[in-house]
Amino acid sequence: MKSLVSADIEAYAQAHSMPESDLCRALREETQRRMESPQMIVGPLEGAFLKMMAQLVGARRVLELGMFTGYSALCFAEVLPADGTVVTCEVDEESAALARQYFARSPLGKKIEIRMGPALDTMRQLTGLFDLIFIDADKLNYVNYYRRALDLLSPNGVILIDNVLWDGDVLKQPPPDEKTAAIQELNRLVAADPRVSAVLVTIRDGVLVVRPNGTG
Repeated sequence: MKSLVSADIEAYAQAHSMPESDLCRALREETQRRMESPQMIVGPLEGAFLKMMAQLVGARRVLELGMFTGYSALCFAEVLPADGTVVTCEVDEESAALARQYFARSPLGKKIEIRMGPALDTMRQLTGLFDLIFIDADKLNYVNYYRRALDLLSPNGVILIDNVLWDGDVLKQPPPDEKTAAIQELNRLVAADPRVSAVLVTIRDGVLVVRPNGTG
């Protein structure tokens, strides 16, 4: 992943945001040592952003598409109430195995429910509403995830969609590959959707914050 913000600015922002927990730090460091693509982890600054968003909407139920090694799921679990739940979707068994190890090391792990298999299949089976939905799975399905997420979102909830700047490749025309094209389509769709209001936040690789219109 390219750095869209200088390392010094990133470090400064991280130092002046809510701190990373010891367990998240340990998981991040082990992910960097063990995993083939450790840059997929959201990291301390975006993790702090996710926690803040969950707190702002008073989230009790969180849906995450794309768990990887569980860093962001742990971030959510840290700020949910005692009876809160994180339903997180993953397809890679190696990543999930590492996540389970860390969930087991904390009482917060009981808040996290892992659903293995394609995220769209899981989304079709889910019932009830979620207060926060974090989309960070395969990019080719971003539009499909967004459409289904709107059906599952509580009236005062928020959808967060990661990697919407895609290393800056979203600026390229024509798009260099199918993933870039899919993210460009998602960004256009959300911007033109009269049902929602959105802001694209230039944190890390870009996070699209989406909220239904007509809420208090």
